[in-house]
Amino acid sequence: MASEYRGAEDDYDRLPELATDLLRRHPAVIVALGGPTSTLAAKRASTTVPVVFSIVGDPVALGLVTSFNRPGGNVTGVAGVPGTIVAKQIEALHEMVPTATVIGCLLNPNNPKTESDAREAQEAARVLGLELQILHAHNETEIERAFATLAQRRTGGLVVVPDGFFISRPERLATLAAHHMIPAIYSLHEFAMAGGLMSYGSSTKDAWRQVGGYTGRILKGAKLADLPVVQSTKVELCINLKTARALGLTFPPTLLGRADEVIE
Repeated sequence: MASEYRGAEDDYDRLPELATDLLRRHPAVIVALGGPTSTLAAKRASTTVPVVFSIVGDPVALGLVTSFNRPGGNVTGVAGVPGTIVAKQIEALHEMVPTATVIGCLLNPNNPKTESDAREAQEAARVLGLELQILHAHNETEIERAFATLAQRRTGGLVVVPDGFFISRPERLATLAAHHMIPAIYSLHEFAMAGGLMSYGSSTKDAWRQVGGYTGRILKGAKLADLPVVQSTKVELCINLKTARALGLTFPPTLLGRADEVIE
């Protein structure tokens, strides 16, 4: 049996407890799709049950595996595109709203990648001559407070940094951005499908296909030592024309021409 936990609406802070509870069901393999936090919770809960993760940034730096070719331990999976996603998100947002001089960056302080993502965002903003406002949220109240702060400061746009907590609530984030009239860019195409303005990030379809393949091989008896970490290389840009019109914006040809998916 393969078991999955993605970080539910009210349970994200309880991941360690939930991972322990999951092990009581004696799974043959655990699939962690909620980013590094859920993968770390699964790894800490068991050193023997195979854990297959999807898009967690650099798994070596996060302490999930020893190396890509020889993961060691009981964890392997698909790593995200290295060190470019947040910077590219800021660049795309700047193309979309070139008049904005101040943009926000929403991070989950509990994510082990928060510090590195913040540094990447600050450097990208500096290169473009933008002022960056860092905001943190790890629960619903803090998300609402962050959007209220952005609106109060009349921030010109928002980058929602990839994180399992945010990924679990695309509709909520898209609704808040629309309510406060804030152009925002997210990491997964699910956000654009839910009404978000645009998304740029690793292709979840491609990553989950590889995760499914690894999970199937483990269930058929493959040893985790024979399954090196796969580096994700496919990224996708999705744009939502309807949301742009509601915000009074028009996608520039530079973004339209690069879009992998256009939502009418």
